[in-house]
Amino acid sequence: MAVHVLAVLGYKQGEHVTSALLASSVNTNPVIIRRLLLTLQRANLVQTRKGIGLGSRLGRPPGRITLAEVFQAVEEEEPFVMPRRKPSKACPVGNCIQGAIAKVFTSARQALDQDLGKTTLADILATVDDCCSRTSVSHEK
Repeated sequence: MAVHVLAVLGYKQGEHVTSALLASSVNTNPVIIRRLLLTLQRANLVQTRKGIGLGSRLGRPPGRITLAEVFQAVEEEEPFVMPRRKPSKACPVGNCIQGAIAKVFTSARQALDQDLGKTTLADILATVDDCCSRTSVSHEK
């Protein structure tokens, strides 16, 4: 949802966009969007101004916002976590499984961070524009 909201803001090219318009695009309640915008504002990804005719816009150009930054801003938990309960040490699998899985989780997290770090909001907008031109979907700016 965060990438969707940021993409709309990028698509609007610096215009202030209301939470109602963003909620309409995401198909959710404006209250949920306002909460998300506060999180994105704390991460310096958006600027928000309250009042008639105001709203939110990107905090910097889309080419300078990576998906890694967005992920870090909105995800509160690690994507790959070990179960809270420790497995049985008496079982050969239970004794060694966490170490085996930890290696995979570490590698997966590094790959996720690397991929998201090299993908910018501008890349997402280019893909959206390409999709719109191929499907003849025209959106008002």
